[in-house]
Amino acid sequence: MGLFGALDISASGLSAERMRMDVTAENLANAQTTRGADGQPYRRKDVILQTAGGGFGAALAGAVGSVPGARAEQTPGGVQVAGIAEDPSPSRRIYDPGHPDADADGYVSMPNVNPVTEMVDLISASRAYEANVTAMQTAKSMFSKTFEILR
Repeated sequence: MGLFGALDISASGLSAERMRMDVTAENLANAQTTRGADGQPYRRKDVILQTAGGGFGAALAGAVGSVPGARAEQTPGGVQVAGIAEDPSPSRRIYDPGHPDADADGYVSMPNVNPVTEMVDLISASRAYEANVTAMQTAKSMFSKTFEILR
């Protein structure tokens, strides 16, 4: 891994966790949206993450030289957003005959967003973001100490 590999990996984590927080905020903002552009209630969204580069095994193999021709610089690592998917779970139905979107039986299809689940996801993404910031600050501190030793 190069000098800035740790910073690149932490930066990719920061970007991914920010996307998770943005999507969670969108889910919470639309928790009561009963009719979208397609006429259906809002569908909860999830961020799908995947490893970037060759992953830990390839980086380790390249670092110790067990794979001929493999080098750690070729496998940057980190995480990236693979996509944003809609949650396939069914919509909630509540009885509210006075609602403008109620069907003939008086039921309204509500979004499949659970605020408690969204808050747990938001806290999880926030903590992961903080962990990546801490890792980035630690790498920066190690680089500074290394440069002081080399003086």
